[in-house]
Amino acid sequence: MLVLNNIEVIYDSVFLAIKGVSIEAGAGGMVALLGSNGAGKSTTLKAISGLLAPERGEISRGSVTWAGQDISHLPAPERVRLGIVHVLEGRRVFEHLSADENLTAATSMHRDSRKIAALRSRVYDYFPRLHMRRNAKAGYLSGGEQQMLAIGRALMTGPKLVLFDEPSLGLAPSLVDEIFAIIAQLHRDGVGVLIVEQNAAATLDVVERAYLIENGRVVMGGTAAELKQNPDIKAFYLGGSGVKDYTQVKHYRRRKRWLS
Repeated sequence: MLVLNNIEVIYDSVFLAIKGVSIEAGAGGMVALLGSNGAGKSTTLKAISGLLAPERGEISRGSVTWAGQDISHLPAPERVRLGIVHVLEGRRVFEHLSADENLTAATSMHRDSRKIAALRSRVYDYFPRLHMRRNAKAGYLSGGEQQMLAIGRALMTGPKLVLFDEPSLGLAPSLVDEIFAIIAQLHRDGVGVLIVEQNAAATLDVVERAYLIENGRVVMGGTAAELKQNPDIKAFYLGGSGVKDYTQVKHYRRRKRWLS
């Protein structure tokens, strides 16, 4: 469904943030983008969802194709209507509205009240805790509940592909497990998932394929099993470095063969 072909993203017509990223995500697939802070993961998601413009960014080269259609220059609302929705880092809920009103706010694209009711019911099936708190102001929800609300609000658009940007950020380990279980359930229910995460271990346990982005470039890609067995991924992203003597750091960093 989704193909990024050698895209470059530039901010303020000066700063090149992404330097030729190519990835694919099949219909109903589950794909991860891994990498360190500043590698270009979030920018890649914004290039897909159309949210570069508010940050004075643009795709300067390459294309983003969805179901065979080049959507590189479509505005974000049009991409949502095509089935692509973005769950932003930091939740971004409407704090002054109730949880239920937050869900309603995402339904302007729908004209059928029965469809809206069905989508709301589906969200509450995924998040029973959110149903219990549906009349509470979103600003008074816990961090985990706000993350559930952000995901639920995205699901109210009836998406075919959900882009997740750091869904585990700032959550307790038990809540991280719950959020990942829900994302995995979405995938089993036929919704495509493209997830950006620094929690590589948890992510590789649930996705089918993954790409590693460093310095604005895709430097590695393959199945989750292949990446989990890669010695460099183990060393730098899965906590398997074993480095004790910091005088060895220089030599240790040379093992990042993808940067050579």
